[in-house]
Amino acid sequence: MRTFWNINQGLRTIEKWEPNCWTQVTCPSPDDEDFLFNELEIPTYFLDDIRDKDERSRYEYDEGWTLIILRIPYVKEVRSRTPHTTIPLGIIINKGICGTVCNYETNMMIDFVSYQQKRNEGFTDYVDLIFRLFLSSAVWYLKRLKQISTLIEKAKHNLDRGVDNESLIGLSRLQDSLTYFITSIRGNENLLAKLKFKLQIDELDADLIEDVNIEMSQARETTSIYSDILESTMDTYSSIINNNMNTVMRTLTSVSIVMMLPTLISSLFGMNLVNGMETNPWGFPVAMLLSVVVSVASWWFLRHKRLL
Repeated sequence: MRTFWNINQGLRTIEKWEPNCWTQVTCPSPDDEDFLFNELEIPTYFLDDIRDKDERSRYEYDEGWTLIILRIPYVKEVRSRTPHTTIPLGIIINKGICGTVCNYETNMMIDFVSYQQKRNEGFTDYVDLIFRLFLSSAVWYLKRLKQISTLIEKAKHNLDRGVDNESLIGLSRLQDSLTYFITSIRGNENLLAKLKFKLQIDELDADLIEDVNIEMSQARETTSIYSDILESTMDTYSSIINNNMNTVMRTLTSVSIVMMLPTLISSLFGMNLVNGMETNPWGFPVAMLLSVVVSVASWWFLRHKRLL
């Protein structure tokens, strides 16, 4: 799906492509790709790079064409291995041409358009549009991090009631998401630093870049904090599991010792040898009494040593 936006006087849609408009392409269809290749003459490998979900944040210039790949947050299905991840957003620039291509429909782009329409100021130029996309991505990283924080607290609450595999798996998935986040945020920061020297920046852009730097730094630091907290939480619950396992094994070992001694006594008296007790009418009661005394004594000893 493609949408054409007039960026000079507010942000409003137009029916056909015009020079200097913003072409927004989301989940490109074959018809959209045909338009980009044949009408705008965008290099084909640009879309191949954007289509690669693992493509890193980077800047590329080729014969007048500029490709900027920005990593933005994305939420997949709830049952996904990593529900919170990042995807590439491609920004393509040339003389009179400005377009963004994303192979996923994201809340960030919907919110970006809605917010810019409320501002009713449009964009001063392509550079302004690019850095506002950077700012929006940083803000949405912080929004997703708040959601992850809520999920972490929920998982910790469930684990406080009882350690189970499902809660630990949920924490592991959140750890994977934070890894994707911090890697993408650092890549975006490096890309932003490079764009300061690659693009023509005026005083207004410099102020906007400063805002982007602040939001990016906050997102990176918040991600690191949550990652450390999550790692510490998982280590704590792993220690709890190991401690519980040790307690169970210690109890089973102690019970085995208590049960082993009467068995040993019964085996000795049950041997087919002359021991003076085979004809004694008190032989069986004596063996039973001795077994009970030894069991009670061993139980008391293990309890005294806090082994049972």
